[in-house]
Amino acid sequence: MATAEDLTRFTALDPLLPPPAPPAAGERLEATTSAGTRVSAGLQHHRHGPGDAPLLWSAAEVWQLFPDAGTAGTEAFDLLLGALRGRLDTEAPGADSACVVNWPSRDAEAIRAFLDHGLAPLSALAVRTEGPPPGPEPGEAAVRAAGPGDFDAVLALCAATFDYTGLVAHRQREQTAELLAPALRRALEGPLTWLAECGGEPVALAQCDWVDSAEGTEAAELLPAGRWGYVNTVVTAAGHRGRGLGRALMARAHRELLGAGATATYLYYNPTNPLSSVFWARQGYRPLWTSWEAHPASALR
Repeated sequence: MATAEDLTRFTALDPLLPPPAPPAAGERLEATTSAGTRVSAGLQHHRHGPGDAPLLWSAAEVWQLFPDAGTAGTEAFDLLLGALRGRLDTEAPGADSACVVNWPSRDAEAIRAFLDHGLAPLSALAVRTEGPPPGPEPGEAAVRAAGPGDFDAVLALCAATFDYTGLVAHRQREQTAELLAPALRRALEGPLTWLAECGGEPVALAQCDWVDSAEGTEAAELLPAGRWGYVNTVVTAAGHRGRGLGRALMARAHRELLGAGATATYLYYNPTNPLSSVFWARQGYRPLWTSWEAHPASALR
């Protein structure tokens, strides 16, 4: 279990962080700092098959490092990443592989070590506990709820955003539409997908969901307790950007989610994406956790 000292450190890093999780399962990597402090981390190795949905955002083979909650200081992270590099020397990572570390976004001392070892910030979990700065409300006349009959349009929009993400963050997949389809069909049976139209044509999308952060759930390791509105996919078709459609969709989504009792809302975005990194900050979101990755895994220094 996490100690009171670990809890104090996490709270000092970011008051929105939940209590730190217990040490992760898996292989243990250990090291000792120059001051004699022992540090450790769990290491998990995953492989995703050709039809697995995580391929939309993940390499096919992943080595994920889980530093213990008490890990502090650049040297500690440097040693653990060095131990991981040594562990990879006993493997033969392929081209479709990655090393991943997910860690609180505001830990600057850890960031120094991540950068030194060749890791890049490819995904961030961002939270919105307050609205964006005051400004004109976007028009919403073209925004409507989506349903099963919109499947083809929704799939095309979602596939387009993953294709774009493949340029600026994760790799592109030939089977993107195939991997997306099952979850989108389920989502369109519910009330949390909205479309913005131009001339009667769907040109922008916001697809959301509910996530409960309760004791014992995976969400509780990342989010404070509560019922959270999850903003899954937001996309505006090329050629229609800059017209306020994304703002209009999110005004509707935030109103619906908060009106239905959401504690707050959260999402994942790619810090390397020149569109979303700016848009979400303007919507009042800020990073809580950042996923640092090296692709392929052998690129870890």
